[in-house]
Amino acid sequence: MTTPVLFDVQGPRARARARVGSAIGAVLVLAIIGFVLLRLGGNGQLEPERWAILFDPASGVPQALGRALVRTLQVAAVAMVLATLLGLLLAVGRLSDHRFIRVPVSAVIEFFRAIPLLVVIFALYFVLPKYGVRLSTFTALTGGLVLYNMAVLAEIFRAGILSIDRGQREAGFGLGLRKSQVMTLILLPQATRRMLPVLVAQLVVLLKDTSLGFIISYLELLRQARGLVEYFNSLFGDRYTFQLYVAAGLIYILINVLLSMLARYTERRTNRAGRKAVTAAPADQMGDGGGAA
Repeated sequence: MTTPVLFDVQGPRARARARVGSAIGAVLVLAIIGFVLLRLGGNGQLEPERWAILFDPASGVPQALGRALVRTLQVAAVAMVLATLLGLLLAVGRLSDHRFIRVPVSAVIEFFRAIPLLVVIFALYFVLPKYGVRLSTFTALTGGLVLYNMAVLAEIFRAGILSIDRGQREAGFGLGLRKSQVMTLILLPQATRRMLPVLVAQLVVLLKDTSLGFIISYLELLRQARGLVEYFNSLFGDRYTFQLYVAAGLIYILINVLLSMLARYTERRTNRAGRKAVTAAPADQMGDGGGAA
């Protein structure tokens, strides 16, 4: 039987207090939700006619939000792939034994980690044109997300690689493997399983940061919702403002939940594959030993 080292096991009284605290917290949350719904109902925000516009093709709202979602996912997908690949390369470079590689790579990582993402996007879209380099809103937004997140992901990758026991690295060298083989065959597969939750959390942040395209007029989800609000405000006042912003927020939440579910599924699959490999190795050794005997 294993005992936890980070906290003491709760006794009967502590468990009872925890249950009471959880019940009180749940009641408070439900009370807040009920209060908000009452206020919204009193202001007429829960009227079915106001929400029907989100599903009425004649209004153009579903089509506009759908196109904005596609543009958002395009930026997020390209930025995720490039930031992950570049982050992995930067992490390997920062772990290099060669100083002329390690020092400049470390400088790049620290530089882009220290600069706010919004400043990076502004520099790409507004500063570079002064030097003859004009980028589209898609390229500027994607480039800013890549430059910032590759630095963050590089540190995640580096921490994951360094968390692997040093003996496994030395065992790989003892088998005659080159450093690149030790990295790709031994360290990275194990590090990926360990850092997957943190990695996915950062990719979720990247997805939400696509909303910064609003600043440079890229028609992502938030910018499109704002445009719809302005259009309908000119016709009906602020009748549909709340509904349109809620729709955009719920789409963001849905995408992030699906991404998290995919990450948990991938984590379970990789952990299951790792356990099968560990249990199969002793059986193969016993089989080889029996054959030799």
